[in-house]
Amino acid sequence: MSEANAATWRVLADQARAGELYLDDENAAYLCAKACDERLVDLNRLLFSAQGAQNVSGFGDFTMAEGLAKKFLKQASGEPHSIDQVLQEHIETVKNMREVMAISFKRITGQDIENATQFTNTTEQVR
Repeated sequence: MSEANAATWRVLADQARAGELYLDDENAAYLCAKACDERLVDLNRLLFSAQGAQNVSGFGDFTMAEGLAKKFLKQASGEPHSIDQVLQEHIETVKNMREVMAISFKRITGQDIENATQFTNTTEQVR
């Protein structure tokens, strides 16, 4: 996701919190929130895996090798476009998306989406 997309979803989440915006389809809001939950699990798994990219070594003991290791480490962590920062931005964007959906669901049904998810899971287990 681009920085523009992240900013857009930040604004949309703020509007939803203020009661200015909501999705008016209960099923769509529920399914989108569920998809956001699944995406967050995937992104957190990727973030955990990406931490391994911070272990940069094996280039030898040359001066150039040290510079190369530093360059790869910057790509892995701490820089604005490093893998960990990009994943964090994606996670925050998906959290904002989920919040818009959860607020929409609550506004339509009067029920928190977390409670609805528990109810749905329990109902499916009984079947």
